[in-house]
Amino acid sequence: MSGTSEGPVPRAGTAPGAGPSEVTRSDHPGPGLSELRDYRAAFAASALPMAVVDDRGQIVRPNDALGGLFGADPASLTGRPAADLVGLSADAPIWRAYNEVLRGARPRLRCTRRLKHADGRPLWAEVTVVPMGDPAPGAGRVLLSVADVSDRRELRERLRHLRIHDPVTRLPNRTLFLERLTGVLETPPAQDGPSPPPGRIGLCYLDIDGFKAVNDTLGHRTGDRLLAAVAGRLTDCAEADGHRTGGHLVARLGGDEFAILVEDSAGTHQLTELARSVLSALQRPFEVAGHRLSVSASIGVVERSSAGTSATALMQAADTTLYWAKADGRARWTLFDPERNAHRMTRQALSSTLRPAVERGEFTLEYQPLVGMADEVVRGVEALVRWNHPRFGLLGPSRFVPIAEEDGTIVQLGRWVLRTACRQARRWQLEHPDDPPLFISVNVAVRQVRDSDLVTEVAEILAETGLAPGLLQLELTESAVMGSSGRPLRVLQALSDMGVRIAIDDFGTGYSNLAYLSRLPVSVLKLDGSFVRGFRYEEGARPSPADETIVEAMVQLAHRLGLTVTAECVETSGQAERLRRIGCDTGQGWLYSRAVAPERIAELIGSRPPDHP
Repeated sequence: MSGTSEGPVPRAGTAPGAGPSEVTRSDHPGPGLSELRDYRAAFAASALPMAVVDDRGQIVRPNDALGGLFGADPASLTGRPAADLVGLSADAPIWRAYNEVLRGARPRLRCTRRLKHADGRPLWAEVTVVPMGDPAPGAGRVLLSVADVSDRRELRERLRHLRIHDPVTRLPNRTLFLERLTGVLETPPAQDGPSPPPGRIGLCYLDIDGFKAVNDTLGHRTGDRLLAAVAGRLTDCAEADGHRTGGHLVARLGGDEFAILVEDSAGTHQLTELARSVLSALQRPFEVAGHRLSVSASIGVVERSSAGTSATALMQAADTTLYWAKADGRARWTLFDPERNAHRMTRQALSSTLRPAVERGEFTLEYQPLVGMADEVVRGVEALVRWNHPRFGLLGPSRFVPIAEEDGTIVQLGRWVLRTACRQARRWQLEHPDDPPLFISVNVAVRQVRDSDLVTEVAEILAETGLAPGLLQLELTESAVMGSSGRPLRVLQALSDMGVRIAIDDFGTGYSNLAYLSRLPVSVLKLDGSFVRGFRYEEGARPSPADETIVEAMVQLAHRLGLTVTAECVETSGQAERLRRIGCDTGQGWLYSRAVAPERIAELIGSRPPDHP
């Protein structure tokens, strides 16, 4: 370690070690001969090694302490280059600064150099060089002093070691790990030839599955011993792998999180083999404080070219991949996948802009006809929400509704959908007074039932728009409805008592608790499209007799319970014919129409959909 610093030239009497010639910088006349003798005597007797150096850099007058430092007669040091004696010429920046002081172009030099004491021990010395003033006899001379700062430096190094190492495992901590990682990424590759191959870097980022249970049941002391034992096995794995390509850095990043940094990666295969060896090592039981403990780990593996990679980007990728490993089932390693990460980033971008998008009005509704199977007349429509995203274009509900359900935005979005759909249904009714009004079907998420006053909202929207309750149908998935009890069941019952129809969407794929079905306030069953696909005969498709039997049984059961049945995903006339024959009430699918703008629905009111494709 070395460095330079500048500062004002010290005045006589203001700092320890100030040269005798500095008194000439005061405002009163120079010292007399008696005072000069006193200064020289103090210089010679000082315990601080010092020397007067001329403008050529040669020692003019060393004191006894300087001779003692180097184990030499002080007189033998006279005439020697001071820079060679204290190592100033070995470092180019320090050498330049030293010469600037000699020329009077720089007011001070202070640096730290590693020297060797006369007794053979190494020492760290703080070397200071300052001008001695202009008037004779010190014209062009400088004062050099050498202070032993080994104890201070050793203390600083001990404190730094404590700051950058984990006290439990003795491994480098997050601070040192990030310093090392940043240094590796910022160091250019060695120039072996005109175009050296770009370096590669790898990282295994892991945490211990279920470690919290160890702390909670056996205490933190046992947990700390387990962490130390884990650190030992990780170090063994890293050393075994590092014999091939150089040492690896193992660090504890905090809690039960560890990292193994492979600075000069040989490729993805090396990182995945290292991850496998770590999993195998950690699966062997640990004997800790009289307990036999079995643990596993989840590992995120990242390997890439060092060029263009930052420490922040690498750590973010590793953290994401560790999350994937846990989500995929734990006790495994997962390799970073750019495509999967792009999907995650897109999802994150959608999540961060979803709520403001509702407020900015970026959503729109399209409507898909619900057609009577017997006469193919449009009886109602299902409202389907779309997001006009400014970056990703028009997005279907599968891209953002799950996100909205997770973060609660579905309550706000669902309220907008309900109000917009009811307002549109009422508008169609007023514009076509001579035709039977269409009912409007709106999807409702479980979170809307649980986290909002849905009954009050529905009542207010119906009153605001003037739509009759019997023209509103609310669709909930089978898994949401069949397990309803407590408040959700009371909400559904209140909506049904209001006159609103309740439909079970995707029926046949969830709980299918038929006994419970009879006790729910349900009006409509919507058969999942997976059953309807088994009805296809066209173009060589093989029908499923089992699906036909199941659908026929469900239709008969629903009718006996007083429910109507809607078949989803009707795509061919053959499907429509068989569904009509077994008694389905309404159908929905591309055979009749895709989801379209409200203007297209207005053209279908009171008529059949366009000719089937």
